[in-house]
Amino acid sequence: MQLNSIKKALVTGASSGIGETFARELASRKVDLVLVARSRDQLDRLASELQGQHGIQVQVIAKDLTEPDATPVVFDAVAGGGETVDLLINNAGFGDYGPFETRSLDKQMQMVQLNIGVLVGLTYRFLSAMKPRNRGAIVNVSSIAAYQPLPYLSVYSASKAFVLNFTEALWAENQDSGVRILALCPGPTESNFFDAAEFPASFRGAGNSLTPAEEVVKDTLAALEKDFSTLVTGGLSNQIIVNLPRLLPRDTIVGLVEKQFRPN
Repeated sequence: MQLNSIKKALVTGASSGIGETFARELASRKVDLVLVARSRDQLDRLASELQGQHGIQVQVIAKDLTEPDATPVVFDAVAGGGETVDLLINNAGFGDYGPFETRSLDKQMQMVQLNIGVLVGLTYRFLSAMKPRNRGAIVNVSSIAAYQPLPYLSVYSASKAFVLNFTEALWAENQDSGVRILALCPGPTESNFFDAAEFPASFRGAGNSLTPAEEVVKDTLAALEKDFSTLVTGGLSNQIIVNLPRLLPRDTIVGLVEKQFRPN
């Protein structure tokens, strides 16, 4: 699938970070957009800017995706009007830092719903619409956290492991369907992830240790065009991180990670 054949893309979590950067990059390529996030004000401002700069159409869906009806509401808002989506980017998600039993259970359950439930629901609906057309693409945003358990980010890393395995399986199922499916696994990236996850300031790292979101997005679109099943972004250090579990016992890996992430 050539990226120049993409006419409309839907991006969840589009109001900031990687999602906003996907929206900006796709708009620069003259792709019409459907932007989904909770904040209508932020989405409206972004939509107005992109429409003015690039002459594209932008549909805004302000929806809290942790709500039970989120998936059908988003799909029906697009498909109900007879519109088709060529590219789905399931980017919405969040983490939560700290010992599991000390964190809000409601927040952990919302994380499972958003990071897994909504992603599966939207993938199901849009994949079902893409396959009869023999064209389309889906990017599911996972993380390098998918490759090993992360103490103090236990639900987050488990949810991203689900996304990685789920997406790679769908990639294999759809090799002859005309639909491309990619698991994006970024490392630490310029976004509001650390703030939203309530990391202590000492864990957030210097700015130069974070991969620019623009680099992640451009690498992702290039990998999608090459029909990769998985992309790990962020350079050699992240490649080492995701491959270490192949070389060391799991107890050793998770013990080392626990020391690294242990609260001060």
